[in-house]
This record gives sequence, structure tokens and C-alpha cells, in this order.
Amino acid sequence: MPAKPALVLNGVRKTYRLGTHVVPALQGVDLQLQPGEMLALTGPSGSGKTTLLNLAGLIDAPDEGRIELRGQRVERLSDGEATRLRRDAIGFVFQNFNLVPVMTVAENVDYPLFLADVSAAERRERVRAMLQAVGLHEHAAHRPDALSGGQRQRVAIARALVKRPALVIADEPTASLDTLTATQVVDLMREQGHAHGAAFLIATHDARMLDRCDRAIYLQDGRIQS
Repeated sequence: MPAKPALVLNGVRKTYRLGTHVVPALQGVDLQLQPGEMLALTGPSGSGKTTLLNLAGLIDAPDEGRIELRGQRVERLSDGEATRLRRDAIGFVFQNFNLVPVMTVAENVDYPLFLADVSAAERRERVRAMLQAVGLHEHAAHRPDALSGGQRQRVAIARALVKRPALVIADEPTASLDTLTATQVVDLMREQGHAHGAAFLIATHDARMLDRCDRAIYLQDGRIQS
């Protein structure tokens, strides 16, 4: 049986109110993302990229339309249900890494598993395997400030993938990295996404990222243009 899409958006609309003004952020967006696929989302500031990431990551809900995560309807979940599903099935990678500075590399990667009540023995094994996969097993006891930018982004990728999510939301993950490091990070995301069946939805202006994704879509005025 074919695998269910990691993410489906159908007819998704979202507006925001600024005083008396109604601002349309997304206007009838249709999107499908397959397991293991890397999709780049690009467009000018104010085009709706952040809104789309927030809806896909269950941080916000649409005004209209359907959203599915691995075949489950998610657009009308309660706050508690959305929090639990986000914790269990969605990973996040940020431009500025968002690592906890007082935690070691291993503790940062372990934290999502701790929140999900995974057993201590399984947590240790999954963290060990994930750090091995991203080439940071020798840095497990280091704190983030002892690492380079590229290494910190590798930690962030490991943290996003360790819980084996259906979907990883990445917001400008290479913007603060030099060309060589950015290329290595993108290749690592692709390799680990394929290994774990995780789909990546990546907001980016970085041509290095666009060239390495499976496909790209361009948002303008809340609509997909290509």
C-alpha cells in the first residue's frame, strides 16, 4: 500500500486582523508533501511563508481548508491535542539553532524524548544513534557554545529527527552558515530525511538550499505561484 503523504493542505485560507484591517495571509493554498521529500518554500517577505509554516506545524489553525498529517485531519484539533501531536510528530529546525545553552549536546537531543515520556534506556540508544548519524558522537558531553555554527545546526537536526517525526519544519536553516557548511547541512538533512522517512518543509531564500531540495514552490500574496 502506498505511504500516506506526510502533509496535505487543501484550500487553506488564513487571515489576520490588524485593527480594522483584514489581511489575507494565505488564499486557497493546496500542497502535498511525501515522506522523505524536501520541499523549499520561497517568496518575498509578507508572502505567507511564516503563516504556512505555522499552520503546518500546528502552531496556528486555518480559517478554512483541510490539513492532514500522515492521513490524520489536524486543522480543528484542540490546543492540547495540537500540542501533543506537535511534540510527537513534528520536528523544528531554526536559523539560530535554539539549543539550550546549559545542556550538553546529548541532553539537547534527548529533550524531545524526555518530554514524550520515552523510557530512559530507549532515549539513550536513540540519542547515541542520532549523534553517530550526524557525526557528533564525540561531542556528546560538550555544550553548544563549544561548537561551530555548522555543528550546532547538526545538533538541531538531530534533535528534530530523534523522535522520528512525520514532518520537519525548517525556517531559514542555512542563513547563518558559510557555503561549505550550508551544503553539508542540506546534504545531512536529505540523508537523514530519507533514512527516517521524514518530510522537510523549508522556508528559505538561500539558492544553495533551493538547488538541493526535491522541488520548490514560490509564494506571493498568499498564493502558490509555482
